[in-house]
Amino acid sequence: MRADRLLSLLLCLQSRGQMTARQLADELEVSVRTVYRDLEALGAAGVPVVASGGPGGGCRLMEGWRSPLLGISAEEATALLAVSAGGPLERIALGDALAQARLKVLAALPASGRDRTHAAAARFHIDTQAWFKPPELVPHLAELVDAVRQDRRLRITHRRRDGPATTKTVDPLGLVAKAGVWYLVARADGETRAHRASRITEAKLLVTGFTRPADFDLAAFWAEWTREFEASLDQLPVTVRLSTTGLAALPEVLDDTTSAAHATPDPEPGWHRLTLHFDSPHAACRRLLGFGPDVEVLEPPDVRAKLAQTARRTAARYP
Repeated sequence: MRADRLLSLLLCLQSRGQMTARQLADELEVSVRTVYRDLEALGAAGVPVVASGGPGGGCRLMEGWRSPLLGISAEEATALLAVSAGGPLERIALGDALAQARLKVLAALPASGRDRTHAAAARFHIDTQAWFKPPELVPHLAELVDAVRQDRRLRITHRRRDGPATTKTVDPLGLVAKAGVWYLVARADGETRAHRASRITEAKLLVTGFTRPADFDLAAFWAEWTREFEASLDQLPVTVRLSTTGLAALPEVLDDTTSAAHATPDPEPGWHRLTLHFDSPHAACRRLLGFGPDVEVLEPPDVRAKLAQTARRTAARYP
């Protein structure tokens, strides 16, 4: 532990400049006496630590000295700091490691460019959370992380969206965070699948390990899996008429920014025809209701009838 603390102490001084012993003690969660002992140890190891007392005094490294931890440019440091700020990794065990890595990146820069790089990185922020949705609760995320990192098998109970829960033993190959949602990529019975982590109601880390496939590429698997998943959805074509107002509301109601470009003029002025795609008649009805009177379903007949019936039942609520 002391070696880790000495490195943290060195990084604090190298990245932040002069600090008082009390500030260092608070940062490292140790006593002031321990800080002074560690500073002496750094000095004995050849690190030029300078300490000055009185008002405005503190501990710092000799001007111009820095440890060659990384050979990294200011542009590379800016990119790393920007993409590593916050995000899904802060919610798992790698969050502390991420903070330490940011500190090391800053420490590797010369003092003249450190503040400028930090300020530049602060001008970029990546928010991975979807709009209007709080982060999903994943009660067993810690167990999933441990299993993935240690190549140990998991016994999980997974609640399916449209069916009963199933329990099985899996080889956890990786974790993916997409738009604030965690997925466990795991192999079982010779098949590799992605499981929504929030639906894993039980997870037990087994003592047995597994051999990770040498040719498995998590990013490549995820790209192919998402392509197939998206292709399996929205298989029901629905032909509609939309008013000009409804056409403009496509991005807001359906989060659709491309279909409007394929709309054709309707015989009635101020209206447009186009074909939209949904998972099922129920999904189509539920989502098209968001357009109110600015939509009319033309095909298929069952969706048209279902939407009309739902609209009548809705109107009956407001006599």
